Amino acid sequence: MTPHQPSHQPQRDPDAGPGYDVVVLAGGAARRLGGADKPGVRVGGRALLDRVLAACADAGTTVVVADPRPTARPVTWAREDPPGGGPLAALDAGLRHTTARYVLVLSADLPFLKEDTARLLLTVLRTGGADGVLLTDADGRDQPLVAAYRTPSLRNELAALTKEHGALTGLPLRRLTAVLDLTRVPGPVASFDCDTWDDIATARARIREHGHVLDEWISAVKDELGIDLDVDTGLLLDLARDAAHGVARPAAPLTTFLVGYAAAQSGGGPEAVAEASRKAAALALRWAEEAEAETAGAPDGASDTRPDAG
Repeated sequence: MTPHQPSHQPQRDPDAGPGYDVVVLAGGAARRLGGADKPGVRVGGRALLDRVLAACADAGTTVVVADPRPTARPVTWAREDPPGGGPLAALDAGLRHTTARYVLVLSADLPFLKEDTARLLLTVLRTGGADGVLLTDADGRDQPLVAAYRTPSLRNELAALTKEHGALTGLPLRRLTAVLDLTRVPGPVASFDCDTWDDIATARARIREHGHVLDEWISAVKDELGIDLDVDTGLLLDLARDAAHGVARPAAPLTTFLVGYAAAQSGGGPEAVAEASRKAAALALRWAEEAEAETAGAPDGASDTRPDAG
């Protein structure tokens, strides 16, 4: 079932800048996806990992616990020893690279995580007295990998668990969350994660719905072109409609505008325009390939031939 948007819209927290770090756990085996490279699976033309990174772009340090891969923005890479040691070992490895008092802990498969949700978690944590603040999903279940924590609380409890068990390898995440004082915030959309190909199909379908597709596309283009610009899409659409006598495909003029802006930021000239156009065209092709793949039906394990499945 397609998830629904939360009813509240959090206010921007002016203190939610580089006063926090991020640890993204991205090294799981993805068995329910047939062993596919889940962080690299694309939704809306962007890798799931890149979508998560975009929600916390103003963090002081962003650590991704996984083997290194290309990402839309620079990150610090870490790995638990031995690899595949489970979420607690991975979290401990990531925390060793952080210094901020607060830390967002996220999984790498959250297609609908947005900056406002990250800020909400941090705001509730800063203004309350709990060790952490986590989202709950549509069924009311805790999602400890969509959460903000006080870094000292995590370090202390991980050290205690290490002392008790000799190592963190193989320990379930609930061993940590059970001893923390946690505040819970409903977040049925932001906490939606992609464990199966059906989940991937749901996410891809949702962003193509009428109420989401344009914002998703513009966000994806900006991410692809490496620009940070708040676009008044309503104004631009009105202008495009008037200039083109009611063009029926609003993504086209908006995309060309962003291509021009990116080219200008790169110094302009034919080469800059050509490069920005190439990136946007490649992104549009990936969107088309996703639509064709979903029309053809979901894959079944190793027989998957979709270009973003591994």
